[in-house]
Amino acid sequence: MGQSKNPRREKDNEAKAFAKYVHTSPQKLNLLARTIRGKSASKALVDLEFSKRRVAQDVRKLLQSAVANAENNHGLDVDRLIVSEAYVGKAMMLKRFRARARGRGARINKITSNMTIIVKEAEEA
Repeated sequence: MGQSKNPRREKDNEAKAFAKYVHTSPQKLNLLARTIRGKSASKALVDLEFSKRRVAQDVRKLLQSAVANAENNHGLDVDRLIVSEAYVGKAMMLKRFRARARGRGARINKITSNMTIIVKEAEEA
């Protein structure tokens, strides 16, 4: 009886993971997205594990989630996965104020980002 299942937006050999409200600016997060884009999933996980950036652990968890989605939900081979897309977008901004001299206030913007990682099963060579 209910609503029919929505069609899948990705191709049959792809899986996706999405993170909302990551506490860093899109510009900083995009630096990490550039480092993993196009690499194999295992190589990208190793690069993120030893990265010195604070947000690298959040990106690593997101990539692990995409790999788990590929294996469990779509039956893809984990050893042949590559990061086909990794992109970043703006999310909401928390606007705060800090008291300053002479009764004034200074605005503090706490910026958050969204990130999407799509892994794809590589074709046999």
